[in-house]
Amino acid sequence: MTSVITAKKLRQLHRFIAPIMVLPILLTAITGSVFQFAEMTGHEDTFEWLLELHKGDFGILNLESIYPFLNALGLLVLGATGVFLWLPAKRRAPKS
Repeated sequence: MTSVITAKKLRQLHRFIAPIMVLPILLTAITGSVFQFAEMTGHEDTFEWLLELHKGDFGILNLESIYPFLNALGLLVLGATGVFLWLPAKRRAPKS
Protein backbone atom coordinates (compact mmCIF):
# COMPACT_ATOMS: atom_id res chain seq x y z
CA MET A 1 0.00 0.00 0.00
CA THR A 2 1.49 3.34 -1.00
CA SER A 3 1.46 6.26 1.33
CA VAL A 4 0.62 9.61 -0.23
CA ILE A 5 1.92 12.74 1.42
CA THR A 6 -0.87 15.27 1.26
CA ALA A 7 -0.76 19.00 1.90
CA LYS A 8 -2.63 18.33 5.14
CA LYS A 9 0.09 15.92 6.35
CA LEU A 10 2.82 18.39 5.36
CA ARG A 11 1.05 21.19 7.23
CA GLN A 12 0.71 18.97 10.32
CA LEU A 13 4.40 18.05 10.19
CA HIS A 14 5.39 21.70 9.71
CA ARG A 15 3.17 22.84 12.59
CA PHE A 16 4.57 20.11 14.84
CA ILE A 17 8.25 20.80 14.15
CA ALA A 18 8.17 24.63 14.02
CA PRO A 19 7.57 25.23 17.76
CA ILE A 20 10.19 22.63 18.67
CA MET A 21 12.83 24.16 16.38
CA VAL A 22 12.30 27.85 17.15
CA LEU A 23 14.39 27.83 20.37
CA PRO A 24 17.45 25.95 19.02
CA ILE A 25 17.47 28.02 15.81
CA LEU A 26 17.20 31.31 17.69
CA LEU A 27 19.81 30.21 20.23
CA THR A 28 22.24 29.22 17.49
CA ALA A 29 21.69 32.40 15.48
CA ILE A 30 21.93 34.75 18.48
CA THR A 31 24.94 33.13 20.14
CA GLY A 32 26.78 32.87 16.82
CA SER A 33 26.10 36.50 15.93
CA VAL A 34 26.99 37.89 19.35
CA PHE A 35 30.18 35.81 19.53
CA GLN A 36 31.17 36.96 16.03
CA PHE A 37 30.68 40.57 17.13
CA ALA A 38 32.73 39.92 20.28
CA GLU A 39 35.47 38.39 18.14
CA MET A 40 35.49 41.40 15.79
CA THR A 41 35.89 43.76 18.76
CA GLY A 42 38.63 41.66 20.37
CA HIS A 43 36.56 40.42 23.34
CA GLU A 44 36.18 36.76 22.38
CA ASP A 45 37.84 35.59 25.62
CA THR A 46 35.09 37.27 27.65
CA PHE A 47 32.34 35.59 25.62
CA GLU A 48 33.81 32.09 25.27
CA TRP A 49 30.74 30.72 27.09
CA LEU A 50 28.59 31.82 24.13
CA LEU A 51 30.55 29.53 21.85
CA GLU A 52 29.82 26.62 24.18
CA LEU A 53 26.07 27.33 24.01
CA HIS A 54 26.35 27.77 20.24
CA LYS A 55 27.85 24.28 19.91
CA GLY A 56 25.24 22.63 22.15
CA ASP A 57 27.07 22.39 25.48
CA PHE A 58 24.39 23.25 28.05
CA GLY A 59 26.34 22.42 31.21
CA ILE A 60 25.11 19.09 32.55
CA LEU A 61 23.39 18.44 29.19
CA ASN A 62 26.13 18.25 26.58
CA LEU A 63 24.67 17.76 23.09
CA GLU A 64 27.74 18.86 21.11
CA SER A 65 27.89 15.61 19.14
CA ILE A 66 24.26 15.69 17.94
CA TYR A 67 23.13 19.34 18.29
CA PRO A 68 24.35 20.49 14.85
CA PHE A 69 22.79 17.43 13.20
CA LEU A 70 19.44 17.98 14.92
CA ASN A 71 19.50 21.69 14.04
CA ALA A 72 20.26 20.91 10.41
CA LEU A 73 17.65 18.15 10.19
CA GLY A 74 14.97 20.37 11.72
CA LEU A 75 15.81 23.25 9.38
CA LEU A 76 15.80 20.98 6.33
CA VAL A 77 12.40 19.51 7.25
CA LEU A 78 10.95 22.97 7.93
CA GLY A 79 12.40 24.31 4.70
CA ALA A 80 11.18 21.38 2.61
CA THR A 81 7.68 21.34 4.06
CA GLY A 82 7.48 25.13 3.81
CA VAL A 83 8.48 25.12 0.14
CA PHE A 84 6.05 22.35 -0.74
CA LEU A 85 3.24 24.16 1.04
CA TRP A 86 4.18 27.43 -0.63
CA LEU A 87 4.18 25.97 -4.13
CA PRO A 88 0.80 26.26 -5.83
CA ALA A 89 -1.31 23.16 -5.55
CA LYS A 90 -2.54 21.46 -8.71
CA ARG A 91 -5.98 22.74 -9.50
CA ARG A 92 -8.62 20.25 -10.43
CA ALA A 93 -11.20 20.98 -13.05
CA PRO A 94 -14.63 21.45 -11.46
CA LYS A 95 -17.02 18.57 -11.95
CA SER A 96 -20.12 19.38 -13.97
